[in-house]
Amino acid sequence: MKLDKKSMLLYAVTDRSWLGENKLEDQVEEIIKSGVTFLQLREKNVTDEEFLEIAKKIKAVTDKYNVPFVINDNIWVAKEVDADGVHIGQSDMEAKKAREILGDNKIIGISAGNLEEAVAAQKNGANYIGIGAMFHTDTKTDATAITFEEAKKITSTVDIPVVAIGGISKDNIMKLKGTGVDGIAVISAIFAQENVGEAAKELLSLSKEMVGE
Repeated sequence: MKLDKKSMLLYAVTDRSWLGENKLEDQVEEIIKSGVTFLQLREKNVTDEEFLEIAKKIKAVTDKYNVPFVINDNIWVAKEVDADGVHIGQSDMEAKKAREILGDNKIIGISAGNLEEAVAAQKNGANYIGIGAMFHTDTKTDATAITFEEAKKITSTVDIPVVAIGGISKDNIMKLKGTGVDGIAVISAIFAQENVGEAAKELLSLSKEMVGE
């Protein structure tokens, strides 16, 4: 599957930590209507069955708006719910194995922290690469920062879309201008905000400016 680089403009990664009384599927609908172009469902402390139930609710929303929907790490859930694909890290199941299980028509995204990992990801059949952490992030305490120079090397070497991730907010996004990334992946910059829809709208506008649209 070939991905449109524009789908990387505003890539939201879910987090239920800040939901309060809200339902995740309602927030997902709100942020998609406000400009989110790609959605990753990330769940760390649930059983596969619980993950699957959450995924079904989210897929109903992403299908409604025709937004690409991938599952973080869990290939079984991705296959069961017939998600558009999966996002895997360097330490998770390798891309070739994921492709074998999911088939040729699904999206596979891979995290990369340097040029070598990015080139390997493309070679192994990734449809896009998530590079980072671009800035310090509390969401992934073990994530090591990547320099802007390394980001430029990656985007000028690989042919597939590249999305920047890690500590990105409306206050620092413009620092990524000139790195060649196709968009940003965010968690708290949307889900930790009081008005998730407004946050998404503002970030989409800034992301377009950052990539030079």
